[in-house]
Amino acid sequence: MTGKEILHKIKTSDRWSHIRPRPGLRHPRILERASAKSQEEASGMATPWWRENRDTQWRIIKKVDDNELGLFAVFDGHLGHSVAHYLPAHLFENILKEPEFFSDIETALRKAHDRTDNKILEKSAELGRGGSIAVSAILSNGLRLVVANAGDSRAVLSKNGVAIQLSVDHEPSAEQEIIEEKGGFVSNLPGDVPCVDGQLAVARAFGDGSLKKHLSSEPLIVDETVDDDTELLILASDGLWKDPQTAAKNLTEEAVARKSKDEISCIVVKFS
Repeated sequence: MTGKEILHKIKTSDRWSHIRPRPGLRHPRILERASAKSQEEASGMATPWWRENRDTQWRIIKKVDDNELGLFAVFDGHLGHSVAHYLPAHLFENILKEPEFFSDIETALRKAHDRTDNKILEKSAELGRGGSIAVSAILSNGLRLVVANAGDSRAVLSKNGVAIQLSVDHEPSAEQEIIEEKGGFVSNLPGDVPCVDGQLAVARAFGDGSLKKHLSSEPLIVDETVDDDTELLILASDGLWKDPQTAAKNLTEEAVARKSKDEISCIVVKFS
């Protein structure tokens, strides 16, 4: 099955294009909407935990200037869910508005991340003081895959049975020098993970106005060609990777069974 055929199947299926978490659930549950017909082409899951889930997923197919685009993302919020819920429509909208989108997609992605982050900061009275990590993927005409991440959610591509991580965990310890040059610091308390200014365990994120001088929303971008060896792409928040499996449902259910302590969102895109 070609990439274009997969895009068509996803587009014509009755699957969701956006999952919103359900607040106030007292027990872990699996949220899932999928037709049996389309489940192997694209799968997505989210787990609402005892506290309100802050993870949001996005999956949509768009036609832009005779190009068919598959847009996929996982947003992992912190200090509330408002920023994670704001990002799905607005980030991709800003990406597609960039004049360089088709000629220089890396520049377009960086500009769109910056523009979206600035708008989030402008709307802080409405969105609150929290933020969100993001990992996104754009599949163009079933032939080209561009992944962008800011934070510690991951994108992993399977090619010919080999798992290839397309993202980087933006940990404070890895960017300590940059953070300190901006006037911040990275805490390293015994028994705790390194944190920016002793508060946030990632060096890149949207929002977080109180820490923004020491944070970045600039994404790492990876451009991949989709060929016959390309099997599937997994996008997932950090809570998922503590108990990795091979597909969205198995990954999420296993993490719940093992009592993973973080919310979990995951999207699997199958290419062949």
